[in-house]
Amino acid sequence: MDLGIFGSIGFDLHFLSALLSIVLIDLILAGDNAVVIAMAVRSLPSEQRKKGIFYGAGAAVLLRVVATFFVSQLLMISFIKLVGGIVILWVAVKLFIEGSPEENIEREVASIAQAVKIIVIADISMSIDNMLAVGGASHGNMFLLLFGLGLSIPFVVLTSNLLSMLMDKYPVIIYIGAAVLGKVGGEMIITDPFIVNILKPGKPLIYSVEVLFAAGVIIAGKLRMKRQISRAEKEEHVHEGG
Repeated sequence: MDLGIFGSIGFDLHFLSALLSIVLIDLILAGDNAVVIAMAVRSLPSEQRKKGIFYGAGAAVLLRVVATFFVSQLLMISFIKLVGGIVILWVAVKLFIEGSPEENIEREVASIAQAVKIIVIADISMSIDNMLAVGGASHGNMFLLLFGLGLSIPFVVLTSNLLSMLMDKYPVIIYIGAAVLGKVGGEMIITDPFIVNILKPGKPLIYSVEVLFAAGVIIAGKLRMKRQISRAEKEEHVHEGG
């Protein structure tokens, strides 16, 4: 079936194998994005969480549709992945603090709009490789490309809902989620063309950097929380003294 500029739908082996590849890619890559969304909405009241997840996933996928057309060129530009990795590390620390059960912590995600903003920034930063994978599997077929990007919405929404509920029950998942984002950020930084040209990293170095940043995100989050708690306690003493 010819859909004009939107490509074509066929039931030959080539089309069906591309379709299956896209479904598998979406399933595999939904995890990282779901971690971001689940952590971003955790501070919201329970009745607003589903809206935050849906709006965040929808906005991110719409931006992906536009970005996918340019992603293969973007990946070859030095510093794109480096900057994206740094953004992810910042988001990881921020979401670790937001999701922490600790009291006396300044939480910035207090509305759906704030949660969606964080979700979109993180999703676009960490989804360059994801978009390239779906773009490559579609072999230039616009229908398959849009289908793959659209299919990622329900996968991410379902996984995010599950993760956000589990985070309430088992706070240790917040640590795991932050570590996953740290790993993704580290991998983006070490595989940036500029860094690759200088270091020519092998697998051992790439794995070491991923572990370093996975742990570093949690340590940085803990130190920042400690400073915030200390500042809050000092302010309390000042008010009591006054």
